[in-house]
Amino acid sequence: MCFFFSLIPATFLVTLGFFVVFAAAKAEDGIRTFGRVLAIWIFIVALVPPSAGAYVTISGLCPIESVLQKAQGG
Repeated sequence: MCFFFSLIPATFLVTLGFFVVFAAAKAEDGIRTFGRVLAIWIFIVALVPPSAGAYVTISGLCPIESVLQKAQGG
């Protein structure tokens, strides 16, 4: 369950990365290089939430499941 919730910030970061790539393509040489490097970093950072979400879900440490069970009265 935590993995699915971790896809929300990852989607935001990937979208931001594509906007940076798009803006860098329209810029001049120095800014274009900086934009590409910045976009690569944003894509790398976008990998962190799904990786952490997968780890927490697989290890059984996800607190969302217990919160949902308490809300259902179980």
